[in-house]
Amino acid sequence: MATVNNPALAAFCAAIGSELVLGQVLLRRLAAGYDLRHVSDRMAEEAHLQGVAHHTLRALAGHTAVGEFRPIKAAPNLRTGWVCRVSSGAELESALNQLYPGALADWFAVLQAERGEVPCVPVTSYREFTARQTGMYRNTTSLTDPQAAQVIRACCDARFCLKRRWWTVEGLAPDSADAKSLIPCLEPCAVMLEFARKAARIEQEEGKPSLTLAPSEVASLLAALDIALTYPTAGQREADLSAADNPRRLQLLRGKLQASAPMPSKGAGE
Repeated sequence: MATVNNPALAAFCAAIGSELVLGQVLLRRLAAGYDLRHVSDRMAEEAHLQGVAHHTLRALAGHTAVGEFRPIKAAPNLRTGWVCRVSSGAELESALNQLYPGALADWFAVLQAERGEVPCVPVTSYREFTARQTGMYRNTTSLTDPQAAQVIRACCDARFCLKRRWWTVEGLAPDSADAKSLIPCLEPCAVMLEFARKAARIEQEEGKPSLTLAPSEVASLLAALDIALTYPTAGQREADLSAADNPRRLQLLRGKLQASAPMPSKGAGE
């Protein structure tokens, strides 16, 4: 195997051991190189998987199995049914950067902070990130800390992204070590920014109805939202945040409903 001169890559290769899961990718060390495949295909025979070259993984990661565009490459909808063999650290780095752009560098930045080699994890908080926005994204600063926390929880839920969120806003803790994956998220992404903009506009809407719901009715609405999130509308575009049935908007609504309404006691409605 070729000598690895990249410190981040060298550290990552050392961390693999015999195998390692990064996001939805299972990496296995071979006698000469590495085997990469979807973690769901752990037990699959190689003959039953499509062999792909490391330089073609960007195309594979660009769309879901049904052809929908993947705006966030760390979303838990990576296609299955493929295997990629790489023979060197350089090819491994190329493969990882196409599957999860920037993940290796961010992982190493966190590792250096955990080792005490740098003062802290280099994160950009929600307030820092939105404070430098202009134009139509300036309204993202209008969300209060509790509102921003709700938006972040909805947008960055494990249903939508496997990155471990290190950045935060006042009152919201970063993701725990076992909440997502080894891939760090060090600042809000473009989808998060657009979602915050949409959420801010929703908060500014006039004519909001006032509803009084029984706890059992709240439970029914939560169940309906769970069904909608589990079985999304066919052809739905993940980044179309203007759609009323967008999964992130449904998740945000679910969080608001759960936070503001009491849950029914056991036996309620029977």
